[in-house]
Amino acid sequence: MKALWSALRLVLVSTVVLGLGYNLLIVGVGQAAFRHQANGSLVRYHGKVVGSSLIEQQFTSARFFSGRPSATSPPYNAAASTGSNFGPTNPKLIQEIKGNLAAFLKANPGVKASQVPPDLVESSWSGLDPDISPAAAYLQVPRVAKANHLSVATVRSLVAQHTSGRFIGIYGDPIVNVLQLNLALLKATAAR
Repeated sequence: MKALWSALRLVLVSTVVLGLGYNLLIVGVGQAAFRHQANGSLVRYHGKVVGSSLIEQQFTSARFFSGRPSATSPPYNAAASTGSNFGPTNPKLIQEIKGNLAAFLKANPGVKASQVPPDLVESSWSGLDPDISPAAAYLQVPRVAKANHLSVATVRSLVAQHTSGRFIGIYGDPIVNVLQLNLALLKATAAR
């Protein structure tokens, strides 16, 4: 009987320490050291939450830069992170890319298929990647500038300002966060 009570005490202490204490410690460290990230990296515009810098937002208006195509269930669903899981020889992948390419070329007159970078026609692994390559952003500049009645130079400058370099100068590729860029675009059009 004594062994049973010892075992039950061990289970109780372990549950409190590992099940409650550890979780409270991790949440506390997250809130203290990484408050913005721990709370969803929410982005506000005029005091209103408009999205997260970590999750893609779908922009369909010609006024805005568009992000990567999403493999989430159509219509776009930020609550359903998923990739298409189509392998490189799957005909559905080729069909999906051709459809995305046709839609992009239709929305961006004057752009040739050979100019379109892969991140504008291939969905990301998560389906919610918030970033595009600088090449993908610069390719959309003429359309966005025209739709917002801004100069191409002004819009190119916004892209340059919102391009993040490689992590510690070595890892990854330069990226542009589409939500942040579109918010800067809104501010630029409001300032005219």
